[in-house]
Amino acid sequence: MKVDAVFEGGGIRGIAFIGAIQAMEEENVEWERLAGTSAGAVIAALVASGYKSYEIRDELSKLDFSKLRGRTILNRVPIIGTFLALVVHLGIYKNNYLETWVDSLLAEKGIKTFADLPEGKLKIIASDISNGQLLILPDDLVRYGMTPADLKVSTAIMMSTSLPFFFRPVIWKSKDRNKSYILDGGLLSNFPIWIFDTDNPRFPTFGFHFVKNEVNINAVIPTPIHLFKNIFKTMLQAHDLRYMKEETIERTIQIPTGDISATDFELNKDEIDFLYRSGYNSTKEFLSKWDFEQYKIKRSQRVKNK
Repeated sequence: MKVDAVFEGGGIRGIAFIGAIQAMEEENVEWERLAGTSAGAVIAALVASGYKSYEIRDELSKLDFSKLRGRTILNRVPIIGTFLALVVHLGIYKNNYLETWVDSLLAEKGIKTFADLPEGKLKIIASDISNGQLLILPDDLVRYGMTPADLKVSTAIMMSTSLPFFFRPVIWKSKDRNKSYILDGGLLSNFPIWIFDTDNPRFPTFGFHFVKNEVNINAVIPTPIHLFKNIFKTMLQAHDLRYMKEETIERTIQIPTGDISATDFELNKDEIDFLYRSGYNSTKEFLSKWDFEQYKIKRSQRVKNK
């Protein structure tokens, strides 16, 4: 079965996607086009580059999760250091460790820039906050006078995963020397399920979406730092689902992630295993009920009734 796939943003919870990919591989799925935001961009890029689920899981086991929160000298200074990091760098932590890790993995498959992938194979979502625009990479590079060969896939991933305030924005200088500040794609589209839609799809587009526990509305917010953290949680946990239409839900694999939040970078083995199993089991259950022909019939009926 050929499919397009769209992976939602969700920080560390992206581990669940590895289990989902294994389940898809067991059904002999052929990946046509892949897209993702934030953590979903990481997974989409690795799969588009030819990685299998067992390879991704093996590489993930070697990853030092604590380094994802790129600490600097300022981060060692309580309270005031965090404040200075925000003022000076517009973000508390650096995001370079992830870029370096992804760059090394893609190099193993002979991938560096978007030009090294088949045209249209991979799309990564980011947010250009300088111009107030959604970025679909590499499609939108032309707006900056650039080509797919001018942008490393790992750099696009760093852009897509740069949570506002938490990570420093990526300062991107295009060929015309204009400077743009790029942040997490989730600001504008955390679950871009629409990206491959056509009137008459030849094969399905499956979305991989996290189901989160309700945000704690009684959370105490004593400092600006707590405020920023709760903004992140609200942004990443309390949107999208209520806007999902029936047609979108029908082709979306919904993966429970319990109480694990996007920035829980110090997960224990049990939590990692839980995410992996959740992704695997949710996908298996979805595929056992999926019928593309029935989906197309229902979709056609909805179009006629509009």
